[in-house]
Amino acid sequence: MNPNLTKHRKNIAVLGLLIAVAMTGLLGRLGFLMLVRADHYSQMAEELHERERTIKAARGRILDVNGTVIADNRTVCTISVIYSQVEDREEVICALCDILGLSEENVRKKVEKRSSREIIKTNVDKETGDRIRALGLPGVKVDEDYKRYYPWGSLASKVLGFTGGDNQGIIGLEVMYEKYLKGTNGVILTLTDAKGVELKEAAEDRIEPIAGNDLQISLDVNIQKYAQQLAYQVMEQKNAKKVSVIVMNPQDGELLAMVNAPEFDLNDPFTPDQNLNSQSLREQAAAQETVMGLQDRLNGMWRNTCINDTYEPGSTFKIITAAAGLESGAVTLEDRFSCPGFRVVEDRRIRCHKAGGHGSETFLQGVMNSCNPVFIDVGQRLGVDRYYQYFTQFGLKGKTGIDLPGEAATIMHKKEKMGAVELATVSFGQSFQITPIQLITTAASIVNGGRRVTPHFGLRVSSADGASVKELSYPLGDQILSPKTSAAMRYVLEQVVAEGSGKKAAVEGFRIGGKTATSEKLPRSMKKYISSFLGFAPADDPKVMALITIDEPEGIYYGGTIAAPVIGDLFENILPYMGISRERKAG
Repeated sequence: MNPNLTKHRKNIAVLGLLIAVAMTGLLGRLGFLMLVRADHYSQMAEELHERERTIKAARGRILDVNGTVIADNRTVCTISVIYSQVEDREEVICALCDILGLSEENVRKKVEKRSSREIIKTNVDKETGDRIRALGLPGVKVDEDYKRYYPWGSLASKVLGFTGGDNQGIIGLEVMYEKYLKGTNGVILTLTDAKGVELKEAAEDRIEPIAGNDLQISLDVNIQKYAQQLAYQVMEQKNAKKVSVIVMNPQDGELLAMVNAPEFDLNDPFTPDQNLNSQSLREQAAAQETVMGLQDRLNGMWRNTCINDTYEPGSTFKIITAAAGLESGAVTLEDRFSCPGFRVVEDRRIRCHKAGGHGSETFLQGVMNSCNPVFIDVGQRLGVDRYYQYFTQFGLKGKTGIDLPGEAATIMHKKEKMGAVELATVSFGQSFQITPIQLITTAASIVNGGRRVTPHFGLRVSSADGASVKELSYPLGDQILSPKTSAAMRYVLEQVVAEGSGKKAAVEGFRIGGKTATSEKLPRSMKKYISSFLGFAPADDPKVMALITIDEPEGIYYGGTIAAPVIGDLFENILPYMGISRERKAG
């Protein structure tokens, strides 16, 4: 037999065997895919022909303490095109340009782009969306969406905050309570053919969205409106840079109002430099426009001065020094002091606001007169260690824990670097910085019986149908002061308003306590001031406390002259509203 022929036959046999093995493997694999993995690949095939669109969930509302809606939703539409489904591109381009008022170049670019879906415009009002839907243009989709709407415009803008294009919170309570407010989006699933055209006979699957939860807060729209009105009035009268007002229940830390004038329109939060009522602000904005980017200007406009900014509090901080002195026994109300108009501490001559001095006075009179030398003496009696101990004990070293983002911390000397001069200046509210929210929170804790409170807005979370989801609680904190000292402080601060430097905050028929302040901004050479007044009522059983700060007022700038009357006006109007009755005069 021919050896070559034998070899050839063997090669053919081996090749046949390999082909048989390969075919067996392929048939086995095919059988495995058809029988075992059939569901998986069927699902994949189906997904290739499924198109998914999001149904936005309605964001939860924000309501004030009385149930008034202060953050709501409006129905808007998102207009989009699906390239594979458009039959007449020119008709679509013409219609969308005409109805939406967009440029032909922009719309054409999107309509002619080969993609699964191109968004033409978002936040289109429902009436316009309905007009487009009524045209029945193949490939043009009109999906309903929600846009945040603030019915009160600029009211409490830096407290509430706002949402972005994705309906997520950006600043304020909107971002702080995002997890409760945001809701869960739904989806629309449609089937298409191989070309991506929707199958009309195929049923549309929908997973319905779940609306976000409502948030009720302690802010009272009526108190906020009045406080905001007063802030704008004094800002315009004094051509001030800005004015802030905080109104709090000192017993539990609930915040009834928080004003940061100038506020901005929550329905138009991305237009910078709004509501610049004072000439100084307009000039400042014009100067900044050339050196600051848009985002920096927006950040400045959104900034909540009450919690984000620190300042030298000045004489309102004497409340803390007085409380520490009385609590420690370093001073009594009857202790006598002498004020020649200054105190010499080491190499510094520190002046009293009254150049000729107050002469001989008791500690009570020293507080009523807001006399710097008296408070320097109390600070020296306490000493650095004890003063620092009370500074920490009163909660001034940390943050308040307010339910708003971006709270700033106190800027204070390190104890080891705090000498006699630093102790003297801190004693009457200079050479360190705190936030307005920290000042009012500490003062509230001093006059409410001595318990530290946590300032807050959030009260409760409920579902869209009103069912309770969560009660937000803020228990009282540490006892930072004895009830006896707290009572003494209430008495002292009532005398400040009755007969002392805070007389212009007095309201007939109401017992008001408080403290004035005029602090000089850094650098001192600028001669710029912050005027403030902190008041509470009724003085014997405080139900409300308010702090106003007026930044860079022009002309007369003393806190007792321009800030105290504003709080007096505020109390005159809100105390009856809160159900606090006037006391009748005897006889």
